[in-house]
Amino acid sequence: MALLIQYTLIFASVLMLVALGGCFSEHSGVINIGLEGIMVIGAMGGALMMRYLPDGTSAPVMIVMVCLAAVLAGAVYSLLLAVAAINFNADQTIVGTAMNMLGTAAATVIVKALNMMEDVNNVSSTVAYVDEKKAFYFNIGSLELSWFMIIAVVLLVISHVVLYKTRFGLRLCACGEHPQAADSVGINVYKMRYAGVIISGILGGLGGIVYITSGVSEWKFENGVAGFGFLALAVMIFGQWKPMNIALAALLFGMMRALSNVYVAFDFLAGLNIPGTVYNMLPYIISLIVLIFTSKKSRAPKAEGIPYDKGSR
Repeated sequence: MALLIQYTLIFASVLMLVALGGCFSEHSGVINIGLEGIMVIGAMGGALMMRYLPDGTSAPVMIVMVCLAAVLAGAVYSLLLAVAAINFNADQTIVGTAMNMLGTAAATVIVKALNMMEDVNNVSSTVAYVDEKKAFYFNIGSLELSWFMIIAVVLLVISHVVLYKTRFGLRLCACGEHPQAADSVGINVYKMRYAGVIISGILGGLGGIVYITSGVSEWKFENGVAGFGFLALAVMIFGQWKPMNIALAALLFGMMRALSNVYVAFDFLAGLNIPGTVYNMLPYIISLIVLIFTSKKSRAPKAEGIPYDKGSR
């Protein structure tokens, strides 16, 4: 049970961070299908920072530097979507899909190149961070928790306050609901949409490094992030684009994903004799079922996915 709770919390943290990123982007009016690719690039930035920080780096410095590297990598990569969708009015779904494919491919090539620079015979796309990973975890009783969980909760509260209690958040939401009306009162829609996409890159990149450090001490980047970017989109839709609802949805989906990690013990205790592949499929099956029953009642921002034309009214 302790292991189930542990994995539920860490996976929920990942889903919550990435879904909040998608929430900011879509509230600004830009659909970010590319969260999967952003996660991979953010994970690469954080993993490489862990790899190249000097030995003996203190835990607080390690946490700060790795988080900064992940969010910077995610933010920079998200600019591809921002430029294509906002400046060139490109189809946001196609751009996001391309970013997902490019992210995994680019991370694989970069990591392989760096590995070969250190050892010409090393053509692996793996980054190891066995000792460095210890800085992110602490124990409470039988539970091994991550500082990322605390960071995720803090960012959840900040996201709620920013979206609903600040001028910036209200302006951002206005750009996703009725950009022409927002423009008529002096709000720069293009800047607000850039801000929304970059924030999604920051949170998505952070979610990427949280994911790859959740259970292993090295990561092979050609494996991507196992569809977590798409799961996060399902969490966002199920949460109705509202931070607190997203947190609850993330816990549900996180528990389903955690079951696939601890299914052997769970299945033995429950006496179900269900094949392990079923547990691995469970979070994706649940996401489909949830979306089937909730998509009709979903109320997305009205102007999401629609390129803004300053001349139209």
